[in-house]
Amino acid sequence: MIGCIVVATSLVTAFGSARKAGDALSVLTPASRLVPASPPRPQIVAVRGSLRIQLPVAQSSLTAIGYHATGDDSVALQPVGRRGNEGFLSRLFHRVFGGGHSALVYYQLGGGPGPPTASLDVGAAAGTDVYAPVDGTVVGLTDYVVNGRTFGVRIDIQPTSAPSMIVSVSPVRADPALTVGSSLAASRSKIGSVVDLSGVEKLALARYTNEAGNHVSITARPSPGAQLSLP
Repeated sequence: MIGCIVVATSLVTAFGSARKAGDALSVLTPASRLVPASPPRPQIVAVRGSLRIQLPVAQSSLTAIGYHATGDDSVALQPVGRRGNEGFLSRLFHRVFGGGHSALVYYQLGGGPGPPTASLDVGAAAGTDVYAPVDGTVVGLTDYVVNGRTFGVRIDIQPTSAPSMIVSVSPVRADPALTVGSSLAASRSKIGSVVDLSGVEKLALARYTNEAGNHVSITARPSPGAQLSLP
C-alpha cells in the first residue's frame, strides 16, 4: 500500500510539473514564433494584357481590396472578382442575369482624375509580410514621403511577363536583403512589410475593414521609353 501511494504521488508530481512547464512555454513564447508567417497562395487579383498581378500578402492577413485613380501615368488594371459596393442597377442586373458571385471581393474607392482602377490597394495590418506580386527584377527603390516624412519605400519591379511595364509597390518597409537588381518570384519572394500610415493619412480602405485601413498600393505604368501597346 505504501509503495502504491509513493508511485501515485510521483506520477501526479511529474505530470503537474510538465503541465506547468508547458503553460510557461505558452506564455513566454510569442504566437508569431509558434506559428511562423507563410507566403500567400498564388492568386491573381488583377490583370493587364499579359501582366498578372498576384496577391502580395497571405490570404489570412488580407483585410480588403480597393481600387482608385492616381492622377499620373498609371494604367487601368482589370480587377479579378466582384465589386462589393456596386450600384443598385448592377446588383439588379446580376440578380436577374446571374454573375457577380466571385469569392474575391473588391471595392471602388474615391474618385479623381485618371482610370478608376489605376491603383490596387491590398489591405493588411501594419507589419504584415509583403511578397512580390509578379515575377521580375527590382529596378528601383525610392523613398515614400508623406508630409516631409519618409515612410518606407516604393519598390519598382520590371515584370518578366511584360518587360515594357513597371509595377510599383508602396509603401513598404523594404527587406534588408532587397537591392536594385534582385530577382523576384511572385508569391514567394518577400520584399518587406506593410507600413503604418494611419497616423498621417485618412485611409479610404478603413471604411471596409475592421482596422485602420493600412495597405500596400500596386500600380503599373509604361517603362521609360517603352511603347505601350496594351489595350
